[in-house]
Amino acid sequence: MALTRDFKETVIARVQRDPAFAQALLDEALTLFLNGEPDTAKLILRDLVNATVGFETLAKKVHKSSKSLHRMLSRSGNPTMGNLSAILVALKKTLRVDIRMVIKAA
Repeated sequence: MALTRDFKETVIARVQRDPAFAQALLDEALTLFLNGEPDTAKLILRDLVNATVGFETLAKKVHKSSKSLHRMLSRSGNPTMGNLSAILVALKKTLRVDIRMVIKAA
């Protein structure tokens, strides 16, 4: 019998043991936003929040309710740029990373 583990549990475990993976998820979410795929980007950010800071702590850091943050980072969520920026700043501080964009010519 094959052993299986929930995908979200796997992501959480990997983020907690591998800071480079957490950085890669953040980078991927930002790339997706910039390439016009916000729905997928929000879901990646949601997984990253769950694996790192948690929605309750994030809510305190960005002065929003955790329920509101859950809605913002759902597939149908529609966060403002201000809210998205606050979420990214909180994640950046939690992960202790710097966000730098590298733009490549198409």
